[in-house]
Amino acid sequence: MKIAVECQSPLLQKSLEVFLTRYLSSVKHCDIVVRDIECLNDRRCFYIASNEKADLKKPFSKSQLILALENRYESMGHRTKELQETPKEETINFDILERRIELLTREYQHNIINAIKAFYEK
Repeated sequence: MKIAVECQSPLLQKSLEVFLTRYLSSVKHCDIVVRDIECLNDRRCFYIASNEKADLKKPFSKSQLILALENRYESMGHRTKELQETPKEETINFDILERRIELLTREYQHNIINAIKAFYEK
């Protein structure tokens, strides 16, 4: 999902750029253009404002923004990369977590045995 941000409000522009850092792209190459001005006849336009016509109403959180953009992206006929990669990432993270737990368990066991030996050697 590639997103461009074009806002008249400098504060909203910068906030959106910070929220969407990993998705930012140029207007030419983007899938969605986020704007704070209502745009007509542009399927890629995602309108953010305080009124009822907005795709996302202000105020909003980062998670609300990303969820709304993913929903728009999917409604355009795309499938989000995050959803496609989720099972693969969970497997990798789970394997890493499992190895880390095993390592910590061995260290803990070693420390307990050393403490018991030290206690009985006195």
